[in-house]
Amino acid sequence: MDGMDHPALPEGYAICIAGHGSRDKDAIQEFLTLSSKFKEREPDRIVECGFLEFAEPTIEVAITNCVQDGINNIVVIPGILMAAGHAKNDMPSEVLAMERKFPALTIRYGRALDLHPKILKVCSTRIETAEKTSNVDTARSDTLLMTVGQGSSDPDANSNIAKVSRMLWEGMGFGWAETSFIGVTRPLFPEALERSLKLGFKRVIIFPYFLFTGVLVKRIYGVTDEMQARYPDIEFIKAPYLNYDSLIIDVFMERAREIPFGLQNMNCQMCKYREQVIGFEHQVGEAQSGNHHHARGIEGNHELDPDHGHSHDHSEK
Repeated sequence: MDGMDHPALPEGYAICIAGHGSRDKDAIQEFLTLSSKFKEREPDRIVECGFLEFAEPTIEVAITNCVQDGINNIVVIPGILMAAGHAKNDMPSEVLAMERKFPALTIRYGRALDLHPKILKVCSTRIETAEKTSNVDTARSDTLLMTVGQGSSDPDANSNIAKVSRMLWEGMGFGWAETSFIGVTRPLFPEALERSLKLGFKRVIIFPYFLFTGVLVKRIYGVTDEMQARYPDIEFIKAPYLNYDSLIIDVFMERAREIPFGLQNMNCQMCKYREQVIGFEHQVGEAQSGNHHHARGIEGNHELDPDHGHSHDHSEK
């Protein structure tokens, strides 16, 4: 079992890790490093990675590169923390297109990382690392933890960020915890931070719940620096994001290995595309369609704003 919950993939399976992509070159490099570390776990297997937008290779190219002699099955793992629009719509539409292109192959789509005990362990390690950078002896009971998510138009994904925050709060013994977002939904990080400071805590730990760096993570750190300058009597500590920790690779491996057993289903109980979620009833049964054709393969900075003309959410740009 190699420490995983499921046996290794049989022969004849290739793996494609699908990332969102980013305008930030550091973010792209971190994703590529994660993919290479994943490949180290499967040295004799074809492992490719591709991006939905802003970077190359594209998901289409990555899946095509998996099509080699002896390959009968391709598993596609979304390299995304939470299952929102990208994991539920944009990436599946790419996979469906490739299924039509290669009808002789079985191409199966996995699920996002979502909540996992190993991910929570990485979260706690990142926060503990941040605490060690302080020269001030402040108890956790006098510390507020601010978890910052990307933000989505999908309430199910947003609620999972709140759950991460709550579990870290109770599990690590902080005096208080808040959840905020850097875009799309509220409370937005700057306003949530301002409001939280009124609680009177001596220390605030800012934890970006992101896999990789990028425009948004750097924005979070920038806002934190601004707040430190405005409130010098409060200690603001910037915790690292998750990145390519070995436990994160474990979860990616688990997501790949569960696919042949049909265990890769996303959470459908509160999915706005399947259930009558309050305020989103009109989206039940909405067709899976991608909205990233205009930015596929675009590299580096471009003239489009973060929403670039449409209203879906963006992760780790």
